[in-house]
Amino acid sequence: MVPARSVGGEARRAPLDRDQVVAAAVALADEKGVAGVTMRAVAGRLGVEAMSLYNHVRHRDDLLDGMVDAVFAEIELPAAEVEWREAMRRRADSARQALRHHPWAVGLLDSRSAPGPATLRHHDAVLGVLRTGGFSVAGAARAFSVIDSYLYGFVLQEVSLPFRSSEELGEVAGGILDGLDAERYPHLVEITTQHALQPGYDYADEFDAGLALILDALRPDDRHPPGGASDTH
Repeated sequence: MVPARSVGGEARRAPLDRDQVVAAAVALADEKGVAGVTMRAVAGRLGVEAMSLYNHVRHRDDLLDGMVDAVFAEIELPAAEVEWREAMRRRADSARQALRHHPWAVGLLDSRSAPGPATLRHHDAVLGVLRTGGFSVAGAARAFSVIDSYLYGFVLQEVSLPFRSSEELGEVAGGILDGLDAERYPHLVEITTQHALQPGYDYADEFDAGLALILDALRPDDRHPPGGASDTH
C-alpha cells in the first residue's frame, strides 16, 4: 500500500511514482508469477485505481520493462579492474542469486525491446570487462551468450527441481530408486547412489563446477585488447 501522510490532522496519501508501481509489480510476480501481474492487480496492491497507474507506466509492456530493469539493478556489476574470469564468476553468482529470488524473470531478462538504464549499464559493464580481458567484439558477444545460456538454464532447472534440501533430495531419490531396475538403468542408479546421495552433496555446488568448466574453456581472441590488458591464463 502507498503510505499515507498526516497533514493538518487528516490522512493524505503520499504521491505515487514509477518506482513504487514497479516494486509492487515485482513483489506480485514473486508471489504469483508474471502471469499474475495485471494492471488491476498491481493497483489493488497499492490501494489505488488501475487508471492511476497509467500516469507512471504507459502499458503492461512498459511495466515489464521496469520489472526487468529492477532485477538487473540487483545484480552486481563486474568490476573493470578485476581479472575477467573472476569478474564473470562474481557476476554470475550475483545474477543467480537475483534470479533465484525472482524466478519469473529468467525468461524475461533478454526479451525486452526497450531496456532500462540498469539493464544497459549491466550489459555494457559485462562486455567492457570481456573486451578489456582480450576478447574481440564478436568473441565478447559469444562469451556473454555462453555464460548466460548456462546461467539461465541452471536457474531454470534449479527452481524446477522437486526438492529444496538434501533431506528432500534423499526422499525423492530414494523413492525413484525403489522402482528403478539397476540392470536396465545402471548409470542412473550409479549417479544417484555414488554422487547425489553421498554425504555432503548439494546440488547448488554443481553451478560453480559447471561455471568453472565454461570459464576455463573460454579464450580471449584479440591480440590488442582495449587498455592493453592481456590474458593471464
